[in-house]
Amino acid sequence: MAKTIFVEKNIFEHPRTTKILNVVKARNIIKIDHYGEIFNRNRQNFRIQKDNLNYIIATKKNNLVIPTPTSTTLVKGYYFSHMYNCIYDCDYCFLQGHFNSAYHVYFINYEDFEKAIVNESTKTKTKTWFFSGYDCDSLASEKITGFAEHFVPLFSRLENSILELRTKSSRTAELLKIKPNPNVVCAFSLNPQNIIDLFEKGTPSLSSRMRAVKSLSEKGWKIGLRFDPLILAARHKDDYLELFELAVNCIPKNNIHSVSIGSLRLSENHHKKMVKNDMRNQLLFDNQYSYKEKLWQGDSEIRDVEIWLSKQLKKLIPQSSIFLAE
Repeated sequence: MAKTIFVEKNIFEHPRTTKILNVVKARNIIKIDHYGEIFNRNRQNFRIQKDNLNYIIATKKNNLVIPTPTSTTLVKGYYFSHMYNCIYDCDYCFLQGHFNSAYHVYFINYEDFEKAIVNESTKTKTKTWFFSGYDCDSLASEKITGFAEHFVPLFSRLENSILELRTKSSRTAELLKIKPNPNVVCAFSLNPQNIIDLFEKGTPSLSSRMRAVKSLSEKGWKIGLRFDPLILAARHKDDYLELFELAVNCIPKNNIHSVSIGSLRLSENHHKKMVKNDMRNQLLFDNQYSYKEKLWQGDSEIRDVEIWLSKQLKKLIPQSSIFLAE
């Protein structure tokens, strides 16, 4: 049970607020004027709040749809955040350096997001990508938010737009109830189990994720495989090759939408803030990484492994489906 849920006064009676309060139980419910009173203030500590989690229900007024950073996505497009922060606790997660606060913020003004998405999608006749897993995991909190249930049907009407649901979650029950949409890609972040054990705290096991991938692909959903971030460890080449074969072989070939490979990379500011917040995180001190062009990124050996693995992947799936992160 959460200690406290903060709710903006003007949406206290909103149906989505009621749904969240029925699912996320809390000892205290406190009304506030604006979520900024509680979230991401100066001198807050992400690590401390992560271990003492509270929740906020709010509306997002500005920057509903934002151009994607080129270093984090397959193609240029837009991202939007129905939620801030994640239920998981990956050592490499940039959110630790992005926010001062780890509290979960649920934005419930979905209709405003819809208008912004439609507005951007109608500006061009070419395919427009929208990514939802930037500031949170797209599916991990679906039972609370009803996010996919609401937005998947929207992209049935937007013929020139694609929605990527990026996730590490194995919670697919809600999505399996929805009719598969060819304009929606369920993109799973995957790593070998030894990397999951070391660096992806609180996340589902590889076998759980693969069961989720299999169940969605068999239902007809398009699947994205995101081997990102690659993290080198003992036997890393063998581990990733085994992972590639496992993932590709459990999905009908025509249901593999795209595959991406990318090594760990963080902005210089995010990395420095993460180091300050958590000196115990040894991954942040790995000497195979350094600052280049204001990014904390891998050295030439890591990049060589990334390219070598992409060549091996081409033996399993068409090259046109493979993307290397910039």
